[in-house]
Amino acid sequence: MDLLRLNRQAWDRQAADRGPWSTPVSSERINKARSGRWAIRLTPNKDIPADWYPKLRGLRVLCLAGAGGQQAPILAAAGARVTVLDNSPGQLDADRSVAQREGLEIDLQCGDMADLRRFDNRSFGLIVHPVSNCFVPDPRPVWEECHRVLEPAGRLLAGFLNPAFFLFDEDADRDRAVLKVANRLPYADIEVLEPEEVERRVATGDAMTFSHSLEAQIDGQLRAGFLLAGLFEDDWSDEATTLNRYMPTSIATLAIKPDNG
Repeated sequence: MDLLRLNRQAWDRQAADRGPWSTPVSSERINKARSGRWAIRLTPNKDIPADWYPKLRGLRVLCLAGAGGQQAPILAAAGARVTVLDNSPGQLDADRSVAQREGLEIDLQCGDMADLRRFDNRSFGLIVHPVSNCFVPDPRPVWEECHRVLEPAGRLLAGFLNPAFFLFDEDADRDRAVLKVANRLPYADIEVLEPEEVERRVATGDAMTFSHSLEAQIDGQLRAGFLLAGLFEDDWSDEATTLNRYMPTSIATLAIKPDNG
């Protein structure tokens, strides 16, 4: 299966439907960002702590798999020089519409989050990577590429799903609010779903997902050369998943590339 194609189609559908990660920010939020009052998210509900950011004005920032008309326009309005790399043209169009509406300059590029060869070493001072590496089979190449394209002392702000999220039968949770243990971890949609079900789900906006261990997520960043400097957990909503009533479903990390990296 062509994973990039499937997930591009799914996210293009979500963008067309203006899902929660595809709803462009308002002019009011852009104006606040211009005056220095702003916040963005890596995970569903919690803003990134203010002390996780370096000084933004003039800083080269990569929003990695982070299109959707939300993070990138705010960062650009706050003074950063923003590039967005995303697999979905529909998601990129959301950023483009805000940039045109607000007179912002944002470099929009379509591509695979695990392949950053188009960017030179030490190209960025900050990478903002919202929950998205659940759409690639292995996050470790993503971490390695992030380390390569960051400047020394550059920061990686990343969100990812708690592995426990993938233990349960998604249909039972969605349709009956029942937590039914069904999957052995690591889990991958494309390994357990029939091709017809894959195409049906993609057509409705459900991308193909992969679970990743905390070892791959956190130790993967450390082995890529980062130093872990911050971490928080976040909830979703009970409507999105019943699991949220019992435990946080996502994690965010601040990682820093050493000065001699």
